Amino acid sequence: MARHLRSRILFLTCSFTVSLLVCASCAPLLSAQQVSPPAIPNSNASAEDLELQGDQLRAQKRFLDSIDYYNAALAKKPSALLWNKEGMSYLLLQHPEQAGKCFDKAIKLDKRAPEGYNNRGYIDQMEKKYDQAIKYYIKALKLRPSDAVFQYNMGSSYFAKHDYVHAAHAYKAAFALDPDIFNRVSRTGVMAQATSPEDRAAFSFMVAKMYAQAGNFDRSLEYLRKAMEDGYKDINKVYTETEFATLRTDKRFEELMAQRPQAIP
Repeated sequence: MARHLRSRILFLTCSFTVSLLVCASCAPLLSAQQVSPPAIPNSNASAEDLELQGDQLRAQKRFLDSIDYYNAALAKKPSALLWNKEGMSYLLLQHPEQAGKCFDKAIKLDKRAPEGYNNRGYIDQMEKKYDQAIKYYIKALKLRPSDAVFQYNMGSSYFAKHDYVHAAHAYKAAFALDPDIFNRVSRTGVMAQATSPEDRAAFSFMVAKMYAQAGNFDRSLEYLRKAMEDGYKDINKVYTETEFATLRTDKRFEELMAQRPQAIP
């Protein structure tokens, strides 16, 4: 199925500011390249062994081979998890259309598994179909309301629509479930392209506010600096918004605001 891609070297380059995570027991998504000779699945191997080998190949960034192994496993024992994993491999190869088909099959096979809805939502967000993406995230959250990743992803779709009120609500829910979510998703997961420095700045200010309210001043100051470096125009709100009240008593806050880091083009 994927062998026609073998002759090309494919890369995935990730950038981040507003980030999404795709779920399926996936490895961190980094720049990827496949140039190794093809691995041939053993037709006598069990579905479990083929899946395990597919996971190992994906961890080695041999995504085309991992797809072959997942397909071989699916032929023996179809499962939503396998379809999600195959979709992940296609996504890493920058084939969102194929990835979306895999996630659709995962949903069809198990409508009670939230990962498929979350992953399908990401595909729609990639295609800027934000309302449809949000519908998928809502379905995922109905099945697993305590998942910080799903909340975060929904916030990212609202943020991309410039609906900052709903974005903040979803981000706060994600933060309550996992206070390290913003730091964590900047290092792992599928990354969404930021639309503009203005959006990055607004996002950083929003996150700084959450960290300040939670009493994590180190992170709050870090994101305030990012907001200024991206040219956040309403930075003086930090002097009036109640979430920053305690942070304003910190000497490091005074030093940062005195420095006023210049916007980085």
